[in-house]
Amino acid sequence: MPYTETPFEGVYVFEPKIFNDHRGYFFESFNLNDFAKQVGVAPSFVQDNQSRSFKGVMRGLHFQHAPFGQAKLVRCLFGEIQDVIVDLRPDSATFGKHFSILLSEKNQKQLFVPRGFAHGFLVLSEWAEFFYKCDNFYAPQADTGIYFADPALEIEWALPLSEIIISEKDKNLPTLAAAKL
Repeated sequence: MPYTETPFEGVYVFEPKIFNDHRGYFFESFNLNDFAKQVGVAPSFVQDNQSRSFKGVMRGLHFQHAPFGQAKLVRCLFGEIQDVIVDLRPDSATFGKHFSILLSEKNQKQLFVPRGFAHGFLVLSEWAEFFYKCDNFYAPQADTGIYFADPALEIEWALPLSEIIISEKDKNLPTLAAAKL
């Protein structure tokens, strides 16, 4: 599985080798030995999450406070999404910067997001099914996030803000400057 480094330390894009034939396709979506060899870490994933959302739905930008932070391996099973992460590691050269990538059932790309990032996604297709592995359990007492449309983040969303559907909880998330990291 090809691993591509991003400008963000510890963040990798995975493009699996897909075997297509008249029956459909097959690919290996995760191999711990290969992952550890290529990325240099061997996460112990303890929780899988999956969601289905409709076009325009924005989920995020979420993270959990330490020591409950989560590394994630994310992918889009059906449809297409704009996946976005924001670096919240204060000592990082990319602190406060974002990375955006299109994940879809067509490209089968995956994104590995280490601990210390806020994460969210915007559904671009009529509907999308999103799946991710986490290396730590969900901890409601540590659950928080950053407002997705914070102008300081300079994120270019693939849909106009007027078309984005967001939960009440996410509407009330703080800006990066106001967030308790």
